Amino acid sequence: MISQLPKWVEFGAFILALVAGFVNAVGLLGFEHQSVSHLSGTATLLGTDLFAGSLDGSVHLLGVLLAFLVGSSLAGYLLPGATLTLGRHYDTALAIEAVLLLLALWCLSQASFYGHFFASAACGLQNALASRYSGAVIRTTHVTGIFTDLGMMLGARFRGEALDKRKAKLFVLIIAGFVFGGSLGAMAYAKLQFWSLLLPAGICLVLAIVYRVYAAPQRQLVR
Repeated sequence: MISQLPKWVEFGAFILALVAGFVNAVGLLGFEHQSVSHLSGTATLLGTDLFAGSLDGSVHLLGVLLAFLVGSSLAGYLLPGATLTLGRHYDTALAIEAVLLLLALWCLSQASFYGHFFASAACGLQNALASRYSGAVIRTTHVTGIFTDLGMMLGARFRGEALDKRKAKLFVLIIAGFVFGGSLGAMAYAKLQFWSLLLPAGICLVLAIVYRVYAAPQRQLVR
C-alpha cells in the first residue's frame, strides 16, 4: 500500500515534478520547441524525420533519446534495488542532475545543441529516481501515467470501491507541481532565456543537501 511510503515522499514528488515541468517548459520554448522531460513526442518526431529522410534531425533526436537512457542508467547504478529507502544516495543523484542542468545551460548559452542532450540526461536521471514500493510507482518527469492511474482510481470509486486518499493526494501533487513548474519555467525563460535553468539546478542542489542532512542518521545505522 502507498500508505507505507515515508511522509517526505509527497514533498519530494511535488518539488521534483516542479523541476521537470520547469525544464520541459524551457525545452518547449527554447530547445527548438522540443520536450525533454519525456520521450513519446521525441520518438514520434524521430519516426517522422526518418520517413522524411532528414539525417541531421534523426541523429539529433536519437541523441536526445540516448541521453535520457544514459541519465536513467546513472540512477540505476547509484540506486540499486527497487524500493524507496531512506539512506540511499538520492543526494548524489540530485547533485549529478544539477550538474547536468548546468552543463545544458552552458552549452545552450554557447548555441550548442549538446545542451539538449545534457538536459535530457538530467530528466532521465530524475525519472529513474522513481521507486517501486508495495505496488506504488512514482514518476515525476511526465504526467500521462499519473492521469491514467488517477482516472482509474476515480472510475473504481464510482463503482463503489474505496478511494486510496493518500495515493490520490500524491498524484494530484505531482500534476500540480508539473503544471506550476511549467508556468515558472515560461516566466523565467521570458526574462532570462537559458539562464533560467539556474533555478532548477539550484533546487536540485538544495534538495540534495536537505536529504543528505535528513538521511545522515539512517546512514549511520546502515554502517
